[in-house]
Amino acid sequence: MASTQGLSPNITFYTNHVCPWAHRAHITIKELGLPYEEVIIDLDRPREDWYLKINPRGLVPAIKFSNGVLKDEVITESAVVSHFLADAFPSHLLPASHESPTAPLIRARMNFFVDTWFSKVNHIMFEGFRCENEKQKEEKATQLVETIKSEIEPLLKGCGPFFGGSKKMTLAECLIAPFVLRVHAYSKAGLLHKSADEGLEKLPNYSKWQKAMTSQESVLYTWNEEKVVAKTEKRMEKMRAEKTKPHHGHSHSHSTAH
Repeated sequence: MASTQGLSPNITFYTNHVCPWAHRAHITIKELGLPYEEVIIDLDRPREDWYLKINPRGLVPAIKFSNGVLKDEVITESAVVSHFLADAFPSHLLPASHESPTAPLIRARMNFFVDTWFSKVNHIMFEGFRCENEKQKEEKATQLVETIKSEIEPLLKGCGPFFGGSKKMTLAECLIAPFVLRVHAYSKAGLLHKSADEGLEKLPNYSKWQKAMTSQESVLYTWNEEKVVAKTEKRMEKMRAEKTKPHHGHSHSHSTAH
């Protein structure tokens, strides 16, 4: 059993297996080998009061953490949960800041890489499967491949096969893998244009990294491609139906996960 400073953790993990943001915490917790009690939150219905008391935003993931010193501390938001666990249980995922003279630089490089994916790449994927025709889909797929080629491919130089030359998964992979899985699943299913998958296969650094990352047990143990694709298709159909309805006043929608 993993422990920090000799104290064994008690973790209640509030999650949903279809949510890519919660998937980040699943990968992290599996890589660290931490025990946890899982509570599935239904994202298709309004959150119940008991969960809103734990996380007033109603999002997943969230954890309730105790270790003998800390008692029932709630941590929310996927990146925050993952960073907290990686810091609390030093491992191959993330060097402790004072572990070595180079550790702060490694952490900074990792942060920059993750930020690059989410500021430059991720939104293109979501825009891609909202396209209304094949021409738009193909244009968006080209934009996705070209952005990964210019922004991500150079940062993966020397991947070993993981970020920064690591032989094992790092926190960067924990945070990005759910979305890389979805890029390729959506391309195969036709939600993204098939040229996205074909174009990315031709990037040597990216394809090496992607294949290594998406074959890890920690990445795949909660992954159900068929279910994720079906859920996304259903959401897209609902969005298209909403788009064709006449609008009366303003409506507000809330994200279900982060």
